[in-house]
Amino acid sequence: MLDRTANSLQQRLLESERLMDETGCYDGITELRLRKEDPLKFETLHTKLRAYCVSAREMARRISASPGVREVGEMVVAIYTPEGDAIALSNGIMVHVHTMSRFIKWMIRNGYEQNPGIRHGDIFANNDAFIGTVQVPDVMDVVPIFFEGTLVGWAGAVCHELEAGGITPGGDVCLAQERFTEGLFVCAEKIGENDEIRRDYVIRCERNLRMPIYWVLDEKAKVAACIDMRESVKQLIGEIGLGYWQQLSKEYIEEGRRAQLARTRQLTVPGIYRGHTFYGHVTEGKPGFQPLADPNWLYNIPIEMEITSEGRIRLDFDGTQPWGYHSMNCTPAGMDGGMFVTLTQHMNFEGLVNDGAWMATEINIPHGTWTNPDNEMAATATSWALLLPAYGVFQRLLSRGFIARGFVEEAFVGQVNSPMIEMGGTSQYGTGFGMAHFECAAAGSGALAIKDGLDTAYVGWNPESDMGNIEIWEQNMPMIYIGRSIVPNSGGAGKYRGGCAFISTWLINKTNHLRLVTSEHSSRVFDNGGMCGGYPAPTCEKHHAVRNSDIFERAERREPLAHAPGTDPLVSDFERTYQGEQVWEEGPYITRPHKAGDIFSHAYNGGGGFGDVLERDPIKTAWDVENGFLTREAAEKVFGIILTDDADGYPQADIDATVARRAEMREERLKRAVPVSEWIARESERVRTSDFAPEVAKMYRSAMKLSPRFAKDFKEFWGLASDFAIAGEK
Repeated sequence: MLDRTANSLQQRLLESERLMDETGCYDGITELRLRKEDPLKFETLHTKLRAYCVSAREMARRISASPGVREVGEMVVAIYTPEGDAIALSNGIMVHVHTMSRFIKWMIRNGYEQNPGIRHGDIFANNDAFIGTVQVPDVMDVVPIFFEGTLVGWAGAVCHELEAGGITPGGDVCLAQERFTEGLFVCAEKIGENDEIRRDYVIRCERNLRMPIYWVLDEKAKVAACIDMRESVKQLIGEIGLGYWQQLSKEYIEEGRRAQLARTRQLTVPGIYRGHTFYGHVTEGKPGFQPLADPNWLYNIPIEMEITSEGRIRLDFDGTQPWGYHSMNCTPAGMDGGMFVTLTQHMNFEGLVNDGAWMATEINIPHGTWTNPDNEMAATATSWALLLPAYGVFQRLLSRGFIARGFVEEAFVGQVNSPMIEMGGTSQYGTGFGMAHFECAAAGSGALAIKDGLDTAYVGWNPESDMGNIEIWEQNMPMIYIGRSIVPNSGGAGKYRGGCAFISTWLINKTNHLRLVTSEHSSRVFDNGGMCGGYPAPTCEKHHAVRNSDIFERAERREPLAHAPGTDPLVSDFERTYQGEQVWEEGPYITRPHKAGDIFSHAYNGGGGFGDVLERDPIKTAWDVENGFLTREAAEKVFGIILTDDADGYPQADIDATVARRAEMREERLKRAVPVSEWIARESERVRTSDFAPEVAKMYRSAMKLSPRFAKDFKEFWGLASDFAIAGEK
């Protein structure tokens, strides 16, 4: 056993990395000696460590003031080695386990051991994505764990804050186009000593946030969780001995690395898998965006996944676009986090996952792209806007591997983008406020290869997915719900449909100034595709508001109220019911403030489908129509299922008519079909003449300029000359 207690943290980190490079094993551990000697003790102690994390998280959730943490569970806690590698973690937002690791390593590399010093009782915080987090509202705290004067690890916790003090209220500041407009930054700072948060730090929070109570009390909750874990780990070390702990913690991580490799070998087929998605953003005519930003733009997100024979997963984002003056750029920490949260859900779901899983992967994020900006002044406030569709592709690539190996039951079409609402202004109590509404944590999931997706019950960034109670949200914002319902047809069609999304409708209440801003919308393209013939889900619903409505007068007269815009694409229920200014907005909702009496509705996203729509179960479809997940029109036109009403007026499938209609639809498919060679020849002509929408042309130009490999592959596929260039702006 190597004793490095006398070495500096920097030396220990460098030595650990050297041993990993030389041996291919974490910290040079080529044999799991303790596991071999006493496997029961080995597993029992890991269970204890994870229990410490889960217990500390649940305790902290009870302390937190934020409904995002208490209701939705936007929190995770973990235990780390002295060098900053995750040993065990709780449930929750597991995306941040490796981002916290980056934070600890950043402090070590930057000499924090000497200045400002690392001592018992110190508290460090960070929300700088270029140091180690995903976005500004993801605020992480870590405390060192000392045992008899020796640094033996770190305890860490992350909460997603609902207000970050940015240019627009809330946490995910979509209007941020440079770092300087994202909000309050805490850049790997020592914010406390002797287990107490510094008063000057609290004052800074109070004077730079619209609603500091969330942030400050969440800091106390995180510190309490860290102290609880610290004391539990110290007690455990007292029982098993320091030397045993130092070896044990390293072996857990090496075991995690080996388990990831073994799981990949078991579930997938080695080879190269390619996938692609796109993300569109519409800001034309919307107030607040700088001239530097393109009004409408389209992001190309190609991903190549290689699975080696040893089980290593390599992701390559070569060919994607440069970073831009918008809030949706990402950092290496965020990209690592997206990888980690995907692996923990789809391959390492037994609870034994740690940083070893991340060490069994590689990721190429080209410098200068949105995945890895070459300018640390780039904004990252809504990184999830591009992260979610990107790692949705990763999930579908993994699923191809599962299906190829025969594990059809593991296939999952993937996560969806989850647009959210930010708000601020004057609260119903007459005070200033700002917050994000986190009911977006319950979108629809993609379908599985064996069943429908989850309706309003899943997002990739928090697999616990809880939208929270209406009554709690109403306590924290000057709006009251007048409707929350399923959006019909919002799940992608297929043999198994994607999960449906929901729509909420609010009455602005008891305020004369409410700023509503929505973020993380994809527009005009599908960013969450289907698989094996399944259709993508609709990407983004338009916002519908009614200003100066007559809802109070209608309520006084006890007349019917509209609780959602409805499903008629020509005339909404709002237009039929309410007088006032009818407002429709595509993409981000950024407009003048609302006041009491206005109505606002916001819809979320469903997931992609799996399999041929003409193979869907007619009986299940009749149930979907009865319960509002699907319309009769879609049942017939998309799925070829003919419905009639039973004696009680409920829809039922007409099997004979359905068989006949589906035969007709298959004939129609054959008539429309053309050979692939003809399709390629036709599309090649469009490419040669640059017959593209302006956003598409700009997307290809920027990708080809930044990535010689993408340019070469593009030209070879379409049979273009080596000097070919997309016509138009240079």
